[in-house]
Amino acid sequence: MNPRPRAYATIGAGVAALVMVLATALSMVLTTAPRASAAALTEVTGFGANPGGLRMYLYVPDRLATRPGVLVAMHGCNGWAQGFHQGTEFASLADRHGFIVVYPQANKSANGMSNCFDVWSNEALRHGGGSDPVSIVSMATYALQRYDGDPERVFATGFSSGAMETLNLLATYPDVFKAGAPFAGVPYACLGPAGCGDKTPQQWGDLVRNAYPGYTGPRPRVMAWHGTADSVLPYTMLQEEVDQWTNVHGLSQTPTTTDSPQSGWTRRVFGAGQVEAYTITGAGHDLPRPGMAAYAIRFFGLDAGSPTTTPTTTPTTTPTAPGGDTGPIRGVASGRCVDVPNAATADGTAVQLWDCNGQSNQQWSQTSSGELRVYGNKCLDAAGTGNGARIQIYSCWGGDNQKWRVNADGSITGVQSGLCLDATGSGTANGTRLQLYSCHGGANQRWTLL
Repeated sequence: MNPRPRAYATIGAGVAALVMVLATALSMVLTTAPRASAAALTEVTGFGANPGGLRMYLYVPDRLATRPGVLVAMHGCNGWAQGFHQGTEFASLADRHGFIVVYPQANKSANGMSNCFDVWSNEALRHGGGSDPVSIVSMATYALQRYDGDPERVFATGFSSGAMETLNLLATYPDVFKAGAPFAGVPYACLGPAGCGDKTPQQWGDLVRNAYPGYTGPRPRVMAWHGTADSVLPYTMLQEEVDQWTNVHGLSQTPTTTDSPQSGWTRRVFGAGQVEAYTITGAGHDLPRPGMAAYAIRFFGLDAGSPTTTPTTTPTTTPTAPGGDTGPIRGVASGRCVDVPNAATADGTAVQLWDCNGQSNQQWSQTSSGELRVYGNKCLDAAGTGNGARIQIYSCWGGDNQKWRVNADGSITGVQSGLCLDATGSGTANGTRLQLYSCHGGANQRWTLL
């Protein structure tokens, strides 16, 4: 576990100007290889309610995945939608995976900076309040309706001011955005009346909960990135984001795993992957750097779509996961199938045994990376690493708790835990829940797949 830095200068009114300075200029040094695609960035007008007065730019690849996902990608202060489109890799990844990218153009001014997203007004900080968040939700809704997109795969990302708006959208519209990846941002409401001073996780989490009073649905996942040499937004803001969103998800602030996906990167994973934090050693206020966007796309599960349709086609079928056939997972002891109760799609739904019926909630695909997917974009997920850990579905994000080894003896073991997929209490009846348990060779731990 990384030691938690606490000695930092509070970001308040006296230093608020630093929050925005150079927020976009550095991001524009990023370059990407020219794309062979004929698709182009297009401005859309009349996309719906627009209290923020924003402009909408849309990138639709030549070939769309069936029921495509939608990614909202936001520039920093002093930036432009066109520049963020050209200077980042999101569009090239959209070409590869068939999702849609919305690039909002901000127009607010703050502390001498222009083209900032509103993350400070009372309207912007609450659900249904107005300003930029309502405009951005209208853009996402337009893209979903126009291209028959999947409302369960709507995500947000951005740099600096765009990173702040990313977390603002996750807090105020958790019913719309399923996950977000802020690059060099600050916690939700940091620039509002509550300020950016050091707060407890509970205080940070309460700010999010108060953004949408009465909301009881699932909360978006968060993948936050920050450089240790950021001279505009202190690196310590990353831990404040972690504190806020682990508290929102009811998780410990102690990571379940820590690793280094690339040289100079430290990744901390919290809970079952609801929150991830990336520390980039030596990086300044210039994220995302090449290669980082692909990690965000995988975290969102947007790499699961296979481009199969042209933008003018109206897709009518549900997505399937790449890399394998689709079929049931049947328990040897019970003869019953691994089933998602009531065909639910919500993250965190516990799976069970049930009479095999051939429906979509019992159809699993094994991918080349070791995932077991249902509905095309939900993974069989272990909510822990010890005996008795709950088995559930969760949006695919690439974690080892979502990867499985299918063994010759019929057992299925978790890559992260090494434990077996087990029918609780050696149960065989409808409704028996599944768990992780030490492998012992019993028939309740053996399965026939696909």
